[in-house]
Amino acid sequence: MFSTGFRDECGLMGVWNHAEAANFTYLGLYSQQHRGQEGAGVAAYDHPGGESTAFMRVHRGMGLVADVFSGFDFSRLPGRTAVGHVRYTTAGGNLACNVQPFVAELEHGSIAVAHNGNLVNADSLRSSLISQGSIFSSSSDTEVFLHLIARASSNAPMSERVRDAVRQARGAFSLIILCRDRLFAIRDPHGLRPLCIGRLGESYLFASETCAFDLLGAEYVRDVQPGEMVEIEAGSKLISHSPFPVTAPSPCIFEFVYFARPDSDVFERNVYPIRKRLGEELARECPVAADIVIPVPDSGVPAALGYAQASGIPFELGLIRNHYVGRTFIEPKQAIRDFGVKLKLNPIRELLSGKRVVVVDDSIVRGTTSRKLVQHLRRAGASEVHVRISAPPTTDPCYYGIDTPTKSELIGSTMTVEAICKFMEADSLGYLSVAGMYRAVGAPQDSFCDACFTGKYKAGVPDDFEGRPRGLQILE
Repeated sequence: MFSTGFRDECGLMGVWNHAEAANFTYLGLYSQQHRGQEGAGVAAYDHPGGESTAFMRVHRGMGLVADVFSGFDFSRLPGRTAVGHVRYTTAGGNLACNVQPFVAELEHGSIAVAHNGNLVNADSLRSSLISQGSIFSSSSDTEVFLHLIARASSNAPMSERVRDAVRQARGAFSLIILCRDRLFAIRDPHGLRPLCIGRLGESYLFASETCAFDLLGAEYVRDVQPGEMVEIEAGSKLISHSPFPVTAPSPCIFEFVYFARPDSDVFERNVYPIRKRLGEELARECPVAADIVIPVPDSGVPAALGYAQASGIPFELGLIRNHYVGRTFIEPKQAIRDFGVKLKLNPIRELLSGKRVVVVDDSIVRGTTSRKLVQHLRRAGASEVHVRISAPPTTDPCYYGIDTPTKSELIGSTMTVEAICKFMEADSLGYLSVAGMYRAVGAPQDSFCDACFTGKYKAGVPDDFEGRPRGLQILE
């Protein structure tokens, strides 16, 4: 993207009944690293001498999956079942105490929870639990699920305890919950976040995206459906529960625009052809006379290909990305103001000089980085720079598990398209329409969550709508 304002959500991985459960979970997280780069963890359950000797072990840390598990001996995570998580900060903060999976000891054994999404009623649930004596050790809304399960009737089967807990939650949640003798995979009634099921021999796998199955050689079975709770126990039989009232599904459409890997299937659709169609629709809606089409790598590549093919303008790789620049790079504030852009993206002067350039990307968030990139292309010799965005203007923040700026920080909310174009110093600016986006996805309009483009929050807005900080501030 032009701006670094959006951050990916979280990635989930679970393995049931495999001798290398923890190692496979690690590999599945590795393939989903794009969904979270601030922390990673794996919890595994072992039963070395039967149920009476069952125990859970967990390894977590801050940073990339490869860093967290660098030199790690996976024999320290024995067992045939495991659950893992990669995260970005959404609710809570970028702190070690918020790295998942969350693990707790309950009356009937240990439990691990991995969560993708955000609860809009997390604060009210948290306040209620604290008033009843619960003690929280993190600032993440995921911990709420542990307390709700712990407070359910101890005489009830675990499936009922989990069901009663998730029914109290509102918002976005895809969950993998690992207990002593069973695993649960759950999606909220709107199905906002993806979660799918795979199979490898007699083993079942669960992941946010199918690219994890591809790496492990597993077969995609199906998605966990919106509002479904899948339970798997000793016999490795999938049991489907429906704990929620029936609600029209509204999965997140931005998964197709940016978040998911292009080789993944999410929401039962492959991402890559949709991204190309986004570019094709964009070319039809926002044509321009130009010499070349270039993407902002890597997220803009499929849409730029679609734009080039639909418009007949040649596609070129006019910007080369430095893949060794991490997201922790700190841009100097004084000496060289656009140093960060120049470090990450370098234009090919011989290709751009004297050319009318269409540059395609998926979104503009705050607009400041976009402006620097347009200036960068002009210094490389581009005679005209026409910016094309393969999604509608981002006008509203996401409250469902994507870390976005506030509404006042989103340039699409505070400026017209003409004003944004002038601010970026581009020759023209074109966004894809909401209708064009749905045509590319191949779905009826309003059948997905598109709140970041329309402000229609189908799963509600948070208790702390004004973004007030949580009471627990853990400094490390």
